[in-house]
Amino acid sequence: MKNIITRAAVVLLLAVFMVPSAISQEIGIIQATATVISSLSILGSNNLVFGSVTPGINKIVPRTSAGFAGEWSITGTSLSELSLTLTLPTVLDHTSAAATMPISFSSTDAAISDGTGSQSAPNAVVDPNGPSVFRLGAGGLMYVWLGGTVQPSIAQSGGDYASNVTLTIAYTGN
Repeated sequence: MKNIITRAAVVLLLAVFMVPSAISQEIGIIQATATVISSLSILGSNNLVFGSVTPGINKIVPRTSAGFAGEWSITGTSLSELSLTLTLPTVLDHTSAAATMPISFSSTDAAISDGTGSQSAPNAVVDPNGPSVFRLGAGGLMYVWLGGTVQPSIAQSGGDYASNVTLTIAYTGN
């Protein structure tokens, strides 16, 4: 008889404690969402052109020199933040001989526009020697211009010289 009473008490206690929790249970649901931003596009639209260079005389191409300064155009998601990194050469290589010519870039040799500035009146002057972070314009545009200086020696070999200048861009996520 004692076992029957104990079992009845256990069943009664379980019923009492389980029923209220089942009655007061609620469910809340949310969604996990994400928007994938459009991919970036970059186009090198003008080479950094020094033209004819005289041995022993440095030649400067300002970032504002249309048609001579290097130029890239970037398109992507409006107002997104981008990191910009330039990989700059230290020399230009002779295209057919074992010769090089030094090239340098000052802290004011680059500039950007978010589509509201111009090459002669950019939105910001950029140090091409370090990474930079900027936002694309409201139209999803950005332009980057680059100038520099070549330093031919007095005994510089004649001929054509060239090296790659690489602009790397990426969304920061901000």
